[in-house]
Amino acid sequence: MDTRYQKTVYACFVGYIVQAIVNNFAPLLFLTFHRSYGIPLSRITFLVTFNFGLQLLVDLVSVTFVDRIGYRATMIIAHLTAALGLVMLAVLPSVMADPYTGILIAVFFYAVGGGLLEVVVSPVMESCPTPNKEAAMSLLHSFYCWGHVGVVLLSTLFFALAGISRWQILTVLWALIPAVNMLVFTRVPIADLIPEGETAIPLRNLLKNRLFWLFVILMICAGACEQAVSQWASTFAEQGLGVSKTLGDLTGPMFFAVMMGTSRLIYGKFGEKLPLKKYIIGSSLLCLASYLVISLSPLPALGLIGCGICGFSVGILWPGTFSMASASMPAGGTAMFALLALGGDVGCSGGPTFVGLIASAFGDNLKTGILCAVIFPILMLGGVMLLIRSEKK
Repeated sequence: MDTRYQKTVYACFVGYIVQAIVNNFAPLLFLTFHRSYGIPLSRITFLVTFNFGLQLLVDLVSVTFVDRIGYRATMIIAHLTAALGLVMLAVLPSVMADPYTGILIAVFFYAVGGGLLEVVVSPVMESCPTPNKEAAMSLLHSFYCWGHVGVVLLSTLFFALAGISRWQILTVLWALIPAVNMLVFTRVPIADLIPEGETAIPLRNLLKNRLFWLFVILMICAGACEQAVSQWASTFAEQGLGVSKTLGDLTGPMFFAVMMGTSRLIYGKFGEKLPLKKYIIGSSLLCLASYLVISLSPLPALGLIGCGICGFSVGILWPGTFSMASASMPAGGTAMFALLALGGDVGCSGGPTFVGLIASAFGDNLKTGILCAVIFPILMLGGVMLLIRSEKK
């Protein structure tokens, strides 16, 4: 690889760590917000919906302006808004008459940053002249997992040593990461995503392409496979380990994230020897098996193990679909990456919702909800096999 782009690759890695901070730090403070500012838990829960809903909107709207202003400007704006949002989270609730409004303003800014990062980090990485783009993409997405684990572990350690009352200091410290990476992106080289001599597929033509819609379906399934279990991981930790809800909130999601990151790291390391489509087929089958273990096992501890297996199995699905789409439609451009990210986010929100609705219909039986969610890995498996079949033709 051209050594000039090594710093760009590292900056992209940090970009996904920033997104992990944006999505996973504030939830660690929800109980503190409730106790310190007297905000009802129902309103605090809305912060998650607001964050991811705004990121979905940014995914959609970004199609209209990213190519116009360029990747560098978009990266700078993404990191700037993420840093500002985190600083505002530390400052506004204490200085505004209504602390909840201050938190909402902060979430607005860092959600815009998170949404933009989701749209541009992958295509910037894809544009770098790496020797194995599929492996590089998998390694890139593993940094979101390691960022998630790092945010939880380091924040927990800080709270234990300095006290939860000093959370504003930690928030500003986390804001330094996007601030510094923003400066890095003002200098690193960024290559063109579209191959030389080609032009990007117009959005109208992209939306008429059946192959593109197959990749959108795969992204929806990838997001749903991941989050259908991830969002309930803390519950399985509580039941399987017999721990408190607080410890379950830490243990379950972290176990899932570590296993998912490990899967992406393995493919990032050995991707040259592992055919991507076959790896995704094997992962889809393993995901299906993990769902069956979680839903049918009579032992709670096995359910927790099933969560870990699920985390490992879904690791390649999201970055792998990005790589397959880029290889099959190299002129897809920013619009393709943005809409695929939107599809993935739809799956991330739809998967847990589907599980929750099914569970509620069967007397809050979470295992029944997980069992019905096997439709997602089955669709993922069928979609990849259909893609292979179409390529052979």
